[in-house]
Amino acid sequence: MSGPLEGTRIIEIRAMGPLPFAGMLLSDMGADVVRIDRPVQPSGADGTTPDVEVLGRGRRSIIVDLKHSDGPETVLSLVDQADALIEGFRPGVMERLGLGPDVCRQRNQRLVYGRMTGWGQEGPLAHAAGHDINYISLAGALEPIGRRGEAPVPPLNLVGDFGGGGMLMAFGVVCGILRARATGQGQVIDAAMVDGAALLSTFVHEMSATGEWAPERGTNLIDTGAPYYEVYETSDAKYVSVGALEEGFHDVLTERLGVAIPRDRASWPEARRQFTTLFATKTRDEWCDLLEGSDSCFAPVLSPEEARAHPHNRARQTFIEVGGVAQPGPAPRFSDTPGSVRCPGAAPGSHTDEVLAEWGLSTPKIAALHGSGAVR
Repeated sequence: MSGPLEGTRIIEIRAMGPLPFAGMLLSDMGADVVRIDRPVQPSGADGTTPDVEVLGRGRRSIIVDLKHSDGPETVLSLVDQADALIEGFRPGVMERLGLGPDVCRQRNQRLVYGRMTGWGQEGPLAHAAGHDINYISLAGALEPIGRRGEAPVPPLNLVGDFGGGGMLMAFGVVCGILRARATGQGQVIDAAMVDGAALLSTFVHEMSATGEWAPERGTNLIDTGAPYYEVYETSDAKYVSVGALEEGFHDVLTERLGVAIPRDRASWPEARRQFTTLFATKTRDEWCDLLEGSDSCFAPVLSPEEARAHPHNRARQTFIEVGGVAQPGPAPRFSDTPGSVRCPGAAPGSHTDEVLAEWGLSTPKIAALHGSGAVR
């Protein structure tokens, strides 16, 4: 195992979606992340537990019954050795389990305690249920996404769960650990997806303030308003993307296309018709042969499976195989301490004895915990 976070110990209290992504990012960068699983595992939206957990990669797993009288103390014995703990329950749940930040930080004052929620630790909605689509709606991040005259289009759960949630949680944990190492004092991180989604849309607020962003959806430069920042269908019912925003790139694009297409705003409707008609005359691969690799700001629209096979992604090893499952590799890249994947996603409890012993519990203590049912 290598990576810039090598030597860092993190406890992850199992949760859904964004929290596992944060744990994965930290593990990819070399942190020893131990996941605390429950005796009965949470199921997905379809009521089943997945056999393959790509988001669970790189971490070891122990099962601790947090409702058992010895469960919280077992976790606290790990907290003694940890740099950070991350959890994704609604506000107050960890406190009721006896594992709230005050209790944990009494045991380890340098502990960074990361709390991942949708709405945040306080506010009128703090205890309400929600999902990515709700958080990005309230953050003002969903409303601008879509075409003119059409409803907003949810961008999967990339903006709330993963970008504004898990990624910013991982960033916050690393910031907190750096501060703790400098001062000896940890702190609590309130990582709310509504805050993170709002932060990711900072550029919209900037462009609005400078008068460069029209409030009507689908009428701006980068929201499919401009015909030269758009997706077009090809003759084989596939798609290509162009992003020739700057005049020089637009000139390269139109020159290679062999047509004169104006770029001024008044000409956008006619330019869109021209691009639509033109791109429908060739297959996606034919357009790749003509435009890919040039300064026309062009790329084919690929499925996840196709993306794994693209020569550029193959050259960079953007996608890797772990346990026979293709998936994105660790990012970003480090020259001296590259990240890596320790192992595929572990079955719950795979490393209970190994982790407890490594983190300081004696063999008799581990046996006693097994005997009482506190750990599995």
